[in-house]
Amino acid sequence: MPPKNEKDIDDPQKVKLGRPSNAEIIPDAGKIYLDTARPWGKGLIQDARTTVFTHFVEEMTNFNQRTVAVSLLMFITVIAPTLTFGAVYGSNTEFQIGAVETILATAWMGVFFSFFSGMPMVIVGSTGPVLIMTTVIYDLSKTIGVPFLPFYAWVSVWAFIYTTITAFFDLTRYVKLATRFTDDIFALLIVSIFILNAVGSPFGAGGLLRYLDPSNKVHSDFVDEVGEAEYSYLKTALLSILIGFATTGTIFTFRGLKSSPYLCNQTVRDSVHDFAVTIAVILWSVVKQVGFPSVETEQLKVPDAFEPTYACCTADCTTYWPDECPELSAPYGTRSWFAKMFDLNGKDYAIVAAAGPALLAFVLFYLDNGITWHLIYSPRNNLQHGDSYNWDLFLNGFCNLINGLLGLPWLVATTVPCIVHLNNLTEKDKDGKVLKVQETRLTYFFSHLLVGLSLLFLSAMKQIPMPVLLGVFLFMGLSSLGGIDFWKRFLMFFQQPSLYAETPFTKYMKLSRIHMYTIAQIVFFAGVFIVQNTKAIAIAFPFMTLMCIPGRLWLLPKLFEGWELMLLDGEAEQIEEWIEKKERVVNDLHMDEEDGV
Repeated sequence: MPPKNEKDIDDPQKVKLGRPSNAEIIPDAGKIYLDTARPWGKGLIQDARTTVFTHFVEEMTNFNQRTVAVSLLMFITVIAPTLTFGAVYGSNTEFQIGAVETILATAWMGVFFSFFSGMPMVIVGSTGPVLIMTTVIYDLSKTIGVPFLPFYAWVSVWAFIYTTITAFFDLTRYVKLATRFTDDIFALLIVSIFILNAVGSPFGAGGLLRYLDPSNKVHSDFVDEVGEAEYSYLKTALLSILIGFATTGTIFTFRGLKSSPYLCNQTVRDSVHDFAVTIAVILWSVVKQVGFPSVETEQLKVPDAFEPTYACCTADCTTYWPDECPELSAPYGTRSWFAKMFDLNGKDYAIVAAAGPALLAFVLFYLDNGITWHLIYSPRNNLQHGDSYNWDLFLNGFCNLINGLLGLPWLVATTVPCIVHLNNLTEKDKDGKVLKVQETRLTYFFSHLLVGLSLLFLSAMKQIPMPVLLGVFLFMGLSSLGGIDFWKRFLMFFQQPSLYAETPFTKYMKLSRIHMYTIAQIVFFAGVFIVQNTKAIAIAFPFMTLMCIPGRLWLLPKLFEGWELMLLDGEAEQIEEWIEKKERVVNDLHMDEEDGV
């Protein structure tokens, strides 16, 4: 509840009596300090020693029922965006990178990270900014007249050099200057993207409600396939919307059974909760295939075989079949898995020129990874095995070097899958406080092993309707909202003040100050959101997110007291220390009043 009198805020009359004001309880409250540097490889080695080399055995042997359930959930969570990004990579690079390459990169890199990463709660995958960066490199290679894959490989080499230097000199510590202010803006941005893309984004063509648009490309494809007389776009739209939202509702219903009196015992309720996503996907896929076999719905777009996507017209593989040689009934072959790094059309300067775009790619690796790491490994998530920013950045650069040499897409930490992974391995009390997290590598390993094995049963994956997976995405987004303080404070604009949930900031701060802080976050969020959804400048989205850090460091302290910032976005230990001292001051005041002072 909000404070009922001035004592709970900062009573000037009491300050005059010699009692400390709120600002004086902890003089440096709200200030952010840069960690001590660990250069010359010290931080890199220490990160590896205190994480992967300390907890590896425990994290690889803590197998239980939840491990199976979360592994299946993460497979479903990862495979659909992997295929979607693969299709976009194909169209943006004229199929020199496509769905097969994206699946392979996700599978091998996920399995590799499950063994060697220092932060196994973090899931790697494709992201929009990296896709845009790759497209820029492709366009640049055409502009300067060098083959894309060799140029892309050299960019990867330079990016690895940059990541290694950064990790060696412990420059990742600057990301830790971010606070919950930045974390919440970034988290809400990514979660909103998932929700909008699942329901129907005004900035894109996908989403459940987009099936109601008769001009949707899905409908034209079905008309070409079955004929206009046999196809009804409304039937497809209504069934797609039904099974999509039903999938989301089913997942929430099954997960809610855990704390209900239904079913025969707690073991069964726990099992239904853990496997809710898998059950829902199977249930509504069967409903569609058995109950409505004659109604067309969009399916997962999966490749037909495991081979490089780029099919060649001739032996030199410089032209794409069938677009550039429609007279051929079959391709000559496919591109080599390895980039021919010195096939630069005699323009060897491209090796050095690649250092420029590599610097921009490195900044994306640094920011996309760093902000997600900071969000997941925040102290409030109660992870006990430590973080390893330097070690994991080095590994990420190394793996993306391998991907570049093989013509595979670069991968970085993906925010929403990471949040889903963490949430489903976390035990919380009824108030949402984290009690324990199962810190394991097994869910990472099994889920990405399944991604790799999916190449062996591609035809079976086509039986999963795309609307069902959109329903899973909607669940992922909605279920992540509850853990974002920014979202909770935004909802306070529409709530009765006397019924606010009691938190340190609602108890000790004026309501107007809380709303002022939320408005500041909304302004920063709007800036990042606009940049992210403006195609011409979308690549700058991580840089806009980075600007939230200096905004919090230098702008907000001019608008708010340090103790206010601490209560709003500080760490739990410091907040508890401040509250303990504050309560002691209040108790002393009460004693003085009783004594007549």
